[in-house]
Amino acid sequence: MLRSIFRRLTKALLWFAGGSVLLVLVFRFVPPPGTALMVERKIESWVDGEPIDLQRSWKPWDEISDDLKVAVIAGEDQKFPEHWGFDLRAIQAALAHNELGGSIRGASTLSQQVSKNLFLWSGRSYLRKGLEAWFTALIEVFWPKQRILEVYLNSVEWDDGVFGAEAAARHHFGVSARSLSRQQASYLAAVLPNPRVWSASHPTGYVSRRAGWIRQQMSQLGGDSYLLGLNDSRRAPWSE
Repeated sequence: MLRSIFRRLTKALLWFAGGSVLLVLVFRFVPPPGTALMVERKIESWVDGEPIDLQRSWKPWDEISDDLKVAVIAGEDQKFPEHWGFDLRAIQAALAHNELGGSIRGASTLSQQVSKNLFLWSGRSYLRKGLEAWFTALIEVFWPKQRILEVYLNSVEWDDGVFGAEAAARHHFGVSARSLSRQQASYLAAVLPNPRVWSASHPTGYVSRRAGWIRQQMSQLGGDSYLLGLNDSRRAPWSE
């Protein structure tokens, strides 16, 4: 009986591995029709009895403001072009900080956030974190950095039910994702740690200061030119 259970478990794991690889390969070229987080938000609205209108409109790379691309990297993951999905130094720093108690600091890269938002559910369980690591490794192997950032910008939540750069730009500023100014892009990036509480169009003093810091970081990174070598910047994994 144990041998039979082991065989079935092995077969199930192989099917899951093969299916997840195939899914990641498909989304390398095809825009994801939605995300697991969008499904989760819809289910939450049904449970709470508060209908929610999900807003999302996929835009390809060239139709998204370069300022927003650089702002998101500056605010969320400045090692994004270099790492293979995991910022080991940030993880170590977060673990050291969290051992002291108080507020919990995260260390999720943009790649990890794509994996979680696109394929998984919210939560802090070991199972979810393990699956997140698996999908993060897959997208880092099979997708160029530009594709990872493109999917991120089209999938991240910027208010209740507002997903992706195009919906966020129109919701907060009444413009397209392509037309976002440097300042508007910095405000959108500034609220990403808590987009359901903070507002890019009605910022608190803290959000305004964070947006200003992001603009400084954008300049230090080199502005739009920072994106030119995005797909060729990864270090060898053993160098991290």
